[in-house]
Amino acid sequence: MNAPVNYDPAHEAWTMPLDRVDPANPARFMAGAELPYLARLRRDAPVHYTAENSMFGPYWSVCRYNDIMQVELNTEVFSSSWAHGGISVRDRPKELRIPMFIAMDPPVHDDQRKVVQPIVAPFNLQKFEALIRERTTMVLDSLPRGETFDWVEKVSIPLTTMMLASLFDFPFEDRHLLSHWSDCSTMPVEANGFIKSEEHREQVFGELLAYFTKLWNERVNEPPRPDLVSMLAHGEATKNMTPREYLGNLILLIVGGNDTTRNSMSGGVLFMHQNPAEFAKLKANPKLVDSAVSEIIRYQTPLAHMRRTATQDYELGGQQIKAGDKVVMWYLSANRDGAVIEDPDAFIVDRKRPRQHISFGFGIHRCVGNRLAELQLKILWEQLLARFPSIEVMGEPKRVFSSFVRGYASLPVRIPA
Repeated sequence: MNAPVNYDPAHEAWTMPLDRVDPANPARFMAGAELPYLARLRRDAPVHYTAENSMFGPYWSVCRYNDIMQVELNTEVFSSSWAHGGISVRDRPKELRIPMFIAMDPPVHDDQRKVVQPIVAPFNLQKFEALIRERTTMVLDSLPRGETFDWVEKVSIPLTTMMLASLFDFPFEDRHLLSHWSDCSTMPVEANGFIKSEEHREQVFGELLAYFTKLWNERVNEPPRPDLVSMLAHGEATKNMTPREYLGNLILLIVGGNDTTRNSMSGGVLFMHQNPAEFAKLKANPKLVDSAVSEIIRYQTPLAHMRRTATQDYELGGQQIKAGDKVVMWYLSANRDGAVIEDPDAFIVDRKRPRQHISFGFGIHRCVGNRLAELQLKILWEQLLARFPSIEVMGEPKRVFSSFVRGYASLPVRIPA
């Protein structure tokens, strides 16, 4: 249904009955209208219950920074386990749920995470830096001048898929599959036919698993190598995984390496265009790149939420959560919480505490690849500042139909000739 011509989502957000507020509605994210609803809940119902009026069924929203920290740190009460529903507000049928270490509780989570953690150890990040710089230079130097093109297609997707291919030591000529599989994993069935049904999604997952099983079979019979497939094949906590568990960890690593970086690469260009004074500040002082990257990641919040399931009754923010209830931590809302972050709705490249955001999560489930994502973005902005006086956004971005991945399908831009 099309919205009325004079439809004002901000007005609706602040005036509709609280019990009708459904912040997980993906249509609002696609319209870029999600923030007022989260602002309303932060003010009026920071721990809020959405009942049956949601396409995801009933769930709790946790909207303030400090309340989210409380949930993140209490892994005994608030479970990430796939057996309880996993990490997204969307429930998959029980028979189609997929185990992965982010959707596990300690100690299994900790043991499996340790297997892949060396890929982003400081030594490996140093090794990757020259490769990232070389590829970033190649991509930027190939861009057209004086004509409109899609930044997502020409920059964000190529850079992230090349990095993923290196992490997995994946055949470079097939790297486009990694982006495709990531999108298939995160897009809801309702997203314009991208995934036609859960059966279709399972078919795609079957293709992913078949491809990576060949890579596993090659590497399990070779000495250990510093790539993710070899690490999983030789790791004590992962070498005896079931195929379904292998699939789950592959999806986690592909999505984790794709969505955060890809959408922050696109969002940063948009934010600099929308805030020319901040872009001018960055151009005048390129040493602000580290701070600007953290601010881009906060302002974008590429994964809008993570979900937990209560394993016992618990009082949070004056509300009584029952065992079995779905609890959604809105990272996007925490990153706009003025009680913790000064002037949170402003984009500020020299923010005093730029790393205070919660875009990577917190506690034991904090994003394992956060430093690599920051490195990729840092190099991108260093190279952009060295090349282009400006990047003009030529129209509204097309946002994805998802309240989990907060991202862009396209962003039309022009680099002046």
